[in-house]
Formats: sequence, structure tokens, C-alpha cells
Amino acid sequence: MQTQAYRRNLPHIFPQNTPIFVTWRLKGSIPKCLIEAANRIKGAKAGQRFAFVDRGLDTNVSGPRWLADTRIAEMLCSEIERGATKPPIEYTLHEYVVMPNHVHVLITPLIPMREIMQRLKGNSARFANEILGRETKSFWQQESFDHFSRNAMEFEKIRRYIMQNPVKAGLAEKPEAWPWSSACRRGMPATD
Repeated sequence: MQTQAYRRNLPHIFPQNTPIFVTWRLKGSIPKCLIEAANRIKGAKAGQRFAFVDRGLDTNVSGPRWLADTRIAEMLCSEIERGATKPPIEYTLHEYVVMPNHVHVLITPLIPMREIMQRLKGNSARFANEILGRETKSFWQQESFDHFSRNAMEFEKIRRYIMQNPVKAGLAEKPEAWPWSSACRRGMPATD
């Protein structure tokens, strides 16, 4: 698998054999004013704007929070884990967390990222809509945010960020206490 790239609203670049940090969120989970505020931050790089919006996701009580439903959170954890454990293996799973309105994963893809995201978002949307009794309605925001890890130090920083996300959001006292995370489900410290 060679370096892959495509562009929607954001560029998506996936170098071969490189860990990828991906965030996706529920459709309608971010108020438009939050995105506009992030875009108005003078001199902010894409990562800084992402962090601003991500903090807003953690504290946003408006919009859908369907991932707080334990049935949906459990199903999504199983889908994420399946891609790394059941043939055909799609990626190496390093870390993940399912928050009430968004998801963070750190994976090293073994197949094209487009296929991974189509399966993860497509299957989970279908199952979640069944659980919620919604018929063919959009569940996820169409575009995801992704960033490839450039070195071991950045990899560890991303990994810690994902593990600490429920703690920073006030949902758990420590990473392993959040039931919809690799920190809890694999034990601490997370291993590959």
C-alpha cells in the first residue's frame, strides 16, 4: 500500500506504514458558530483549530449525543476492535475512545483508509440508527479529521491525548475508568 491522498474540504494524506489519528463526530454535534470561531483565530494552524473545536465537542451539550447510549457506545467499540482482530485485519489499533458525540482512533492502516472509514462509519451508522429507530438518516458528519504521526514523540502525544480525552471532559477520573476506550478495555498502559 503506497501513500494515499485525497481532498474534500480538508486534505487527507496517508503515508504507507504510518500511524493515523482520526476523529469523526455525529452530524450536527458542533454548532456552526464554534466552527466559525475556530476559523477566525488569527494565525492558527489546522491543528490549533482542531483542538479548539475538539474542546467544544467535549463540552457541547447541544446537538446529538447518541454515543452516550451504552448500546451504541458498546457496538462502536466492538466495530473499532473488530477491524484489528477479526480477519481480514484492516489496521493495527493503538488507541481509541468513544465520547458522547465523537470518536478518536489512532491506527496504522493495512488497507486503504477510505475503506476503513467507510466500513467503520457505515456499519456503525446503520446499527445505531436501528437501535434508535431512525430510518436512513445521516448519523455521522460526512468528513473526518485525520493527521498522520510524523515521529515517535508525536505518536505518544496523540496516544496520551486520546487516553486523556474523557478525563479532560470530566467524564472519568482516570483514563481506564472510561468504559468506551482502549485504556479501559485493554488495561493500562495500552499495548500494541
